[in-house]
Amino acid sequence: MGTLNVPVSEGTRVFLNFSVSLEDGSEVDSNFGGEPVDFVVGDGSLLPGFERLIFGMSPGERQLFTVPPEDAFGQPNDNNVQEIPRSHFDDEVELEIGLVFSFADAGGGELPGLVVSFDDKAVTVDFNHPLAGRTILFDVLIHRVEPTELH
Repeated sequence: MGTLNVPVSEGTRVFLNFSVSLEDGSEVDSNFGGEPVDFVVGDGSLLPGFERLIFGMSPGERQLFTVPPEDAFGQPNDNNVQEIPRSHFDDEVELEIGLVFSFADAGGGELPGLVVSFDDKAVTVDFNHPLAGRTILFDVLIHRVEPTELH
């Protein structure tokens, strides 16, 4: 059976390696050197801004994209910085700026929050995505693209 040369499009299953880096070159995530990941385009596995970039790419193709915050993790939202009464934190916990706590969101999922300041009365926690406001470098290598039943 020969290799299909199907380009990436809505509903195709894509096998790829990727890396996500910041403009200063620091790598945030990468699976280069490991097995490719696979997902169906449009299933919500990949942010829409990243998905749009790989549309039309074919197996064997590699590209480096510069992704502005609006198409990546968004801009920081002041409403996502909350002041929480100090009494909500266990007295045993030694607070420090930069500490990440896991909070329950309205749907029962986990929501990480970063301590940005605190005093005896309150703790200010930032719930923005850690990469909000950052331009992202997205390096992607397409290995295989397969049509799916949905396609």
